Amino acid sequence: MEMNIGKPVTLHRLREMHAQGEKIVMLTCYDATFARVLDGAGVDVLLVGDSLGMVVKGQPTTLTVSIEETAYHTACVVRGNRFAFVIADMPFGSYQESTERALRHAIRLMQAGAQMVKLEGGAWTAPIVRCLVDRGIPVCSHLGFTPQSVHALGGYRVQARETLSADTLRKNAKELAGAGAALLVLEMVPATLARDLTQELSIPVIGIGAGVGCSGQILVLHDMVGLTFGKPHRFVRNFMEGNASIELAVRQYVADVRAGRFPNEELHSF
Repeated sequence: MEMNIGKPVTLHRLREMHAQGEKIVMLTCYDATFARVLDGAGVDVLLVGDSLGMVVKGQPTTLTVSIEETAYHTACVVRGNRFAFVIADMPFGSYQESTERALRHAIRLMQAGAQMVKLEGGAWTAPIVRCLVDRGIPVCSHLGFTPQSVHALGGYRVQARETLSADTLRKNAKELAGAGAALLVLEMVPATLARDLTQELSIPVIGIGAGVGCSGQILVLHDMVGLTFGKPHRFVRNFMEGNASIELAVRQYVADVRAGRFPNEELHSF
């Protein structure tokens, strides 16, 4: 049974889900075949993440991904998708230089079929967000641990544990929402902070390692099906355990996010 038949997920629908307390289910996706599986299993949002640099290209970070590669994988996902909402990551170097460069690259991803673009960074990205939104390009912001800044952050570390950094994150989140960001991803931040921000903001907040109190959850697809090389992050759960197929694992993930069973506060949160 395919859960999304006849009901395309739109930005308006995501806002409704947030307002009604209905959990939003997201996964990363990089190709047409997995797009069809994830869409058919009821995933609301497919993120063409720059995580493809690691799980597809085999690189140690996301930094090598180009706009051409992101556009290619976005087009692949769109061809396999029918009803899920598709977001494409703005890769490193595609928006840091200027708003004009950001606009040009965002247009490239929208032409590839994305319905929204995602970019990492705090208040300094607000002018970029405003520029894109003013030109009809929906934006998802990304705070907390931001993989494109892995070297500046000193590795994969939980962010905003201290009062000052938590206050800065909260201020940045509100400024980005004020600039027009329609969605916010929070990665590797304390669950209490993520829960409070979700309640304070009018836009949906999607967590990854940010506790169960967010509007929804996202995982990297390969992590979700147990294809993690080395020790997985604390916030990862292998949904292939106890399921006989990838489709069943995805359906389990969808069901557990919707019911608030994932993430578990003790096992998957900070």
